[in-house]
Amino acid sequence: MNIQRFTAPTAREALAKARMTFGDGTLILSNRPTASGIEVVATGEDTLAELDRNELARQGKGIAASAAPHAAVAQPRVNPDSRVVDDATQLAMSTLSFQDYVRERMLRRRHEALNPQAKPEETTLPTRATQPRLAAAPIQSTPRQISTTPPPKAAAIPAATPAAPAVTQGIVDELHAMKALIEDRFNTMTWLGQARQNPIHSNLMLKLIRSGYSPSLSRTILEHMPENISVPDAMRWVMDILTRNVRTDANARAIHEEGGIYALIGATGVGKTTTAAKLAGLCARTHGANSVGLITLDTYRVGAHEQLRSYGRMLGVVAHLAHDRAALQDLLGLLSAKKMVLIDTTGIAPNDPRKRDMLDVLDLPGVNRLLVLNAGGHGDTLDDVVTSFKTCPVQQAILSKVDEAAKVGPALDAVIRHQLLLRGVTMGQKVPEDWERADATKLVAMSMRSPSKSAFDPKASDLGFIFVDSTPMNLGQLHA
Repeated sequence: MNIQRFTAPTAREALAKARMTFGDGTLILSNRPTASGIEVVATGEDTLAELDRNELARQGKGIAASAAPHAAVAQPRVNPDSRVVDDATQLAMSTLSFQDYVRERMLRRRHEALNPQAKPEETTLPTRATQPRLAAAPIQSTPRQISTTPPPKAAAIPAATPAAPAVTQGIVDELHAMKALIEDRFNTMTWLGQARQNPIHSNLMLKLIRSGYSPSLSRTILEHMPENISVPDAMRWVMDILTRNVRTDANARAIHEEGGIYALIGATGVGKTTTAAKLAGLCARTHGANSVGLITLDTYRVGAHEQLRSYGRMLGVVAHLAHDRAALQDLLGLLSAKKMVLIDTTGIAPNDPRKRDMLDVLDLPGVNRLLVLNAGGHGDTLDDVVTSFKTCPVQQAILSKVDEAAKVGPALDAVIRHQLLLRGVTMGQKVPEDWERADATKLVAMSMRSPSKSAFDPKASDLGFIFVDSTPMNLGQLHA
């Protein structure tokens, strides 16, 4: 069987080598990354024809032998080291039709070895046109009992049969995985082809990517855009969808008017202490300085307690330090009459082992966790932070440092995909002036403004590489 491996730095070069060897009739059986590059296993269409000819010739010889009047009926013995298993292993990642052919061929050989008197119609080769695309369930190759008296060595036959279900199951699992991969790639290619044919679709897709929105969210939105829509209406439609999916507290009281106990959590340097001071200042301005309580758990950062105490002196509020869970409980009991109690925590990276201990300290009745996100953070970084710190279905959040963000699209993308509830936006260092309530319309408009040209902005020709691995979001998460 003429099957060869080709290795090259890229998949395109490896495919080119395969086509140089087998021509236009090249069949790609598998491809995988290796230490030396991309490895492609390929063969030619003439291999199928050769297999068909060999199989028909073998059947012809078998029928002629069975027609001989004095031919001795011998019970062949199944060899566990047969090349049938090796063939199945080599062709485990072949194309669907070729793999089905090989699987049927393996089962026929095993069946004929155990039952040489099988009727010709029981071992008829399936044609390529009638082969099933994919088996719905694993095929169990259980040999039938032979009615004639077995020879003395027939007892060794069942020892080789238990390996057949495992081999067949592995083939079927790989076929299912390859089928899903092929369908995903073809769906992506079809979608990209349709998008390129529609200039409005293509331009909006590029606009969303350049604004910092993820390929998965961009694709989900544009897949549901109405047809035959003008350019201005299409832009308004996209911005309206984004606005409706940014959840804010616009229909409720402001956080400093509502009051409660809030622990500000998040990564290092996102502005948790400054945000706590701004919220304390807003509450003190509305309800008086005696209505606010300040607590810090930050015992790692040098000067963290002094920074919060300095803000407290500006507002006329005393800042307390809690070293552990018991001290925090005592302070919360002491400040229970306050309108708002703000807990400043240590900035911790998402993969820091101390994160779990800090969250356990905050696991107290009535303590709401307020996630502070840097609006100028990278999309992958924001996604990692939200995934690590999100502890409840409706996670409240604050976008900080909006004035420092070149693009707020990545932050809004994380808010939409993780269904966060925005309670406010901060910009600048002024306490408490640099604070705003979250306005979805304003934030979306800010994200879609044409930013200055950047070296990180993709071109139209790059969209195929960006969307090749993107998977659309679940429509249930998006309010269209």
